[in-house]
Amino acid sequence: MGPLLWGFSGIVAQYLFGNYQMSPQWLVCLRMLGAGALLVLFGALTTGHKVLDAWRKPASMRGLIIFSLIGMLPAQLTYFMAIQHSNAATATILQFLSPALIIVFLAVHSHRLPSRINTISVILAILGTALLVTGGNFSKLNIAPAGLIWGLLTALSTAIYTLYPRKLLKEFGAVSIVGWSMLLGGLVFLPTALRYPLPQLDVKGVALVSFVVLFGTLFAYLFVLQSLRFIAPTITSLLGAFEPLTSTLLTVLFFHIAFGLPELAGTVLILGTTILQAAYANTQTRNRSQNLRS
Repeated sequence: MGPLLWGFSGIVAQYLFGNYQMSPQWLVCLRMLGAGALLVLFGALTTGHKVLDAWRKPASMRGLIIFSLIGMLPAQLTYFMAIQHSNAATATILQFLSPALIIVFLAVHSHRLPSRINTISVILAILGTALLVTGGNFSKLNIAPAGLIWGLLTALSTAIYTLYPRKLLKEFGAVSIVGWSMLLGGLVFLPTALRYPLPQLDVKGVALVSFVVLFGTLFAYLFVLQSLRFIAPTITSLLGAFEPLTSTLLTVLFFHIAFGLPELAGTVLILGTTILQAAYANTQTRNRSQNLRS
């Protein structure tokens, strides 16, 4: 349900940009403030005073502020900007380039060449991106250059969002860290949003924005986090592929944007990166378990 709701959220955002002339800046701000406040409230109701633990130590407080500004806020903003300049499906698919970027970063950081499976993953991601943005005609782009740039920035910011807070998440829990980072990022971004015209929303528009905040953010995160109680993180990663699949299907149905065979092949290759990484991680975990037993 979590990835499905994220996929629906991107479609709703595209509709708001096109039919209500709502700026991505306002949607980002409202999404982060609303969902962040609700997640912090949920954390307070379920864990009590522990929701404030990240603010009690200077090191964790500093880490949370940094994550809010270089992880959470850019991940939200670049994604919606990519939707505005392309479409929800393309933005979501390009977001899934983040595993390839993480592989490259870890290889450079450790001064070691990536494994064979990781090298294959990067090649698949690059080839898939080329097919997606050119439609198989490599002499020209099939999407606006701004859409491609924002899509690649979405993948980069998602990689940072994935790598940076691992210690914070382990120590303080995902609900607290995600909630506070969204709330803080939204507050910091509010002065920027105020520079853009206030969105003129009717009842339907308010309902759509509420859907993005409640279902496309709050419940989507909570569903994914709850799933980790019952299934392995690798399976959760695999199920995350439903997000771009949902976005692609709904983009074709609602916005009549054609996805030809080259674009579909590119989508499969990019998603194949996630599948390979999840399978590789599952194999590594199983091997470690067997070694511990022996």
